[in-house]
Amino acid sequence: MHQELTLTYDYALGKVGEIFFEGLRAGKILASTCSASKMTYLPPRAYCERSFEPCDGWVEAGSEGVIESSTIVVRGFEGKRPPPVAIAFVRLDGVDSAIANYLDGVDCSDPDAAMKAIEPGTRVRVKFAENPTGRITDFSFEVVEP
Repeated sequence: MHQELTLTYDYALGKVGEIFFEGLRAGKILASTCSASKMTYLPPRAYCERSFEPCDGWVEAGSEGVIESSTIVVRGFEGKRPPPVAIAFVRLDGVDSAIANYLDGVDCSDPDAAMKAIEPGTRVRVKFAENPTGRITDFSFEVVEP
């Protein structure tokens, strides 16, 4: 049996998501902060996972950071970039957690060489889309040449 299924979802952003995505539209990556624990979260959170207190502030994350983990995705998804693509969790400067997104400029034709180029500890910078629209795809990362 063969069946094709296409699903469309609508998500409620909530207060935290709304602030984050409006920041993206303005060309900024905003992280939530907790004054009780001094933690800075990206993606932003409504509540601190250390103090269990509400996150009560916002800061703009740095424009560069470090890869925490990465992978090469070889299976495509409808409406997304054609595979293979590099994706990484990146801890941006000034932030205590990591956010995932695409890594541009990585030659994925040789997966072993690509994984060496994007191994943990590699410095990357944020690259914004020319016309941000308030979506997670408004930015990606690119490796900072040593």
